[in-house]
Amino acid sequence: MSTTNFSTGGTQTITFQELLCSHSLVGRLQQESLSFAALNILLSITAFVGNSLILVALHKDSSLHPPSKLLYRCLATTDLLVGLVSQPLSASSWMLSAHEHWIPCRYASTATFITSHVLCGVSLLTMTAISVDRLLALLLGLRYRQIVTLKRTYIVVVTFWVQSSVAALCYALDYRIANWYGLTVVPLCYAISIVSYTKIFCALSHHHAQIQDHVHPNAMNTTQYKKAVYNALWVQLALVVCYLPYGFVEFMIRQSKTYSSHLVIIGGVAGTSTFLNSTLNQFLYCWKISEVRQAVKQTIREAFSCQ
Repeated sequence: MSTTNFSTGGTQTITFQELLCSHSLVGRLQQESLSFAALNILLSITAFVGNSLILVALHKDSSLHPPSKLLYRCLATTDLLVGLVSQPLSASSWMLSAHEHWIPCRYASTATFITSHVLCGVSLLTMTAISVDRLLALLLGLRYRQIVTLKRTYIVVVTFWVQSSVAALCYALDYRIANWYGLTVVPLCYAISIVSYTKIFCALSHHHAQIQDHVHPNAMNTTQYKKAVYNALWVQLALVVCYLPYGFVEFMIRQSKTYSSHLVIIGGVAGTSTFLNSTLNQFLYCWKISEVRQAVKQTIREAFSCQ
């Protein structure tokens, strides 16, 4: 196991990208680096192809409320771009590291960091917006469609992209800015989602208790609403499970003074886990949302019939 000490006695923060392109740590990890590169290429293909189908399916589906559909389309777009941009860059970083091209490796890993943080940041903010959207649908009732409009949702989505892009580009100026942004926004997003779903399930539980003795006229709407909430919750949980390992690795790197090659491998696993979410989401859509599943099947049949 190779180890090295990056401590400079100042305020400099070491990043995983610097560790990945460090000869003293990665010089003997050629096989592992090539394995990570191959895995990222495979996941890149599945993320791109699968989310392309999901976007076509969402375009055909007319059952979802347009603002809700826009949020899911935004999420699928970020997943597609992860497969199209971030994962090929990540694979390039690992390949350059395996062949000991350290300067190009640093450029590729920096580009990976910036693009992945833009896309993952938009995904996290979008999932938070979906949880708030489901809560507003419950609280506003008939006023929901008047208040949550497509135009306002477009403004929210554009804000997410601008905010995440600015935060990621701050890495090029001062990594500490991006670091503090992550330490503030990520816990805030998780907290908002937890509060939203807690309020939703408390309200649904109270509603269920009220209709035990008689049939509620909106029972069918309640059933459809529950289904939409559980669909969103599955996607939210998948994001949390896939993103948390990378957060732990970043914490370990910030707290360490001496680094080992094992930490690079753990970081590679955590980074790949984050990218895995872009492939996993498409299967969740098809599994949990029957309309999307049928549209995907129809799209595949049409593609083969044309051939």
